[in-house]
This record gives sequence, structure tokens and C-alpha cells, in this order.
Amino acid sequence: MAITRWNPWTTLPTLQDRINRVFDDMFPTTEGREDMGLFEWRPMVDTYEKDDHIVIKAELPGVKKDDISIDVNNNVLSIKGERQDEEKVDEENYYRQERFYGKFQRAFTLPDNVDTDKIEANYNEGVLEVKVPKTEESKTRKIEVK
Repeated sequence: MAITRWNPWTTLPTLQDRINRVFDDMFPTTEGREDMGLFEWRPMVDTYEKDDHIVIKAELPGVKKDDISIDVNNNVLSIKGERQDEEKVDEENYYRQERFYGKFQRAFTLPDNVDTDKIEANYNEGVLEVKVPKTEESKTRKIEVK
């Protein structure tokens, strides 16, 4: 009997498949659309901080500007909207449908040091960019050493 060295990388695909199955069971795909909740998809979002503001960028391809709403309530910024199905095709004629249509919502808890009255939003080429300015008191100041 030969001794073989164990390589942990050979079992990684099997482990990945098992983890994927666990998540697929917990969060089913949209093939049975009748059991989907009120909001069918969650757009991808980047959030980051700059010196004087916080930026939230959301990918919303195919969503019309008029179908997007942004609300702020109790320091929670909500982005809601709906992507309309472009063309009705019978289910029997589909080979694969991976794009999501319908309502969406994302919510972000804002820190206390922002000025919610001066929030700006721009929508260009399917990307929504929301700039949340910080208050003057929270901005970094340079102190001169004497």
C-alpha cells in the first residue's frame, strides 16, 4: 500500500458544492416565482466613505428614472423601485431567464454625523449614485502645530 500525501485543495470543490446546496435550500431560486416575496430582486450596491460625504452606488440597469424613489426616515435611507419586463414571452418559449423583473428595495442605516437635508442623487446609464454629505462638525480638520 502506497502512502499518498493529502492535498486539501482537492476537496475544496466538493466543499463548495455542499455549501452551495445549503444556501440553495435556504434561499430558493426564482424558478417558482409564485412563492417569491414582495421584493423579487436586490440590486448590487457599493457603499464607501470620502472625506466629506458617503457614497451609495446601485446598479439598476433597465430601470427608468421615474421608477426609482429615495426616502430618508429616522436615519434610514431607502431606495425603492421597479424594473418592468420589456417584452412578454410565453414561459414555454424560454430557454433560460436569469434577469429579474419587478419591485426592489434596499435600505441603509446612516450614521448620526450626516446631513440628511442635503442628500443628492444622480442616475446615469443604469447607475444610481447617492451622495450623503457629512455635517460640518464631523469633517476632518487640520490643526496646525505651533
